[in-house]
Amino acid sequence: MRIDLHTHSDRSDGTDGPRELLAHARDAGLDVVAITDHDTTVGWADAIEAARSTGVGLVPGIEVSCALEEHPVHLLAYLPDPAYEPLVAELDRILAGRQARLPATVERLRGLDIDISLADVERAAGPAAATGRPHVADVLVRKGVVGTRDEAFDRYLAAGRPAYVERYAADLLTMLGVVADAGGVSVVAHPWGRRGRSAMDADVFKRLRDHGLCGIEVDHEDHDASARADLHGIATDLDLIATGASDYHGAGKIGFDLGCNTTSPEQFERLLDTARIVAERAGRGAEAAL
Repeated sequence: MRIDLHTHSDRSDGTDGPRELLAHARDAGLDVVAITDHDTTVGWADAIEAARSTGVGLVPGIEVSCALEEHPVHLLAYLPDPAYEPLVAELDRILAGRQARLPATVERLRGLDIDISLADVERAAGPAAATGRPHVADVLVRKGVVGTRDEAFDRYLAAGRPAYVERYAADLLTMLGVVADAGGVSVVAHPWGRRGRSAMDADVFKRLRDHGLCGIEVDHEDHDASARADLHGIATDLDLIATGASDYHGAGKIGFDLGCNTTSPEQFERLLDTARIVAERAGRGAEAAL
């Protein structure tokens, strides 16, 4: 059984529509896939319908933009009730922050003599509910300013670069509680990715577990073999679920192909069992389309 628990559609910064993503998952030989667009659930309905027609099991999720003591952290929330009002309110606030920083980002790029407009970014975003820097990067690629999204971030859009603008992110400890109250399961995404091991150590993971964290995304392309081994050890020591996933973005992220990393069936069963327990405790039904 092949299970990929982290993918993005064009409702955030991927390039496949939810239906196309599910078809690609089937063609890649996946049995189960999670759709985890940034800060939105708008792709769930199409993905659920596509899962039924393709025969691929679907886990609806969200990758929530969070911060822990001002350090950015991405939190994967699986199977929460999408209508739970505190969750909806927090996602709306994050999306508003995404939208609000775009004009400032565009103006900083224009100050660098780059021909770009807000309308260019909106066209690049298409149906996305979560509009952000990847769409700005796509415009820069299209105009020949850079060759890839990665180059756009490295030169202009990443923290510390000339067009970077801060935006709102949810408090991680608060969001762990919100996800649990929404009947969802929380997993920290690629914790030792961009900022390396200094981002979180075992004591931080223990603190997060005590606030409701259920798992760690261990097997990810941003983690080398040593990082994966150590994260597996931390997950085992803290009795946390250890997941693996592609972080697929279609053409928007090269080298993160569907199924390049997967979650073991045993760990997936733990996630589903945890979802049932959390949903029952919260008095909510799990939203799985499996």
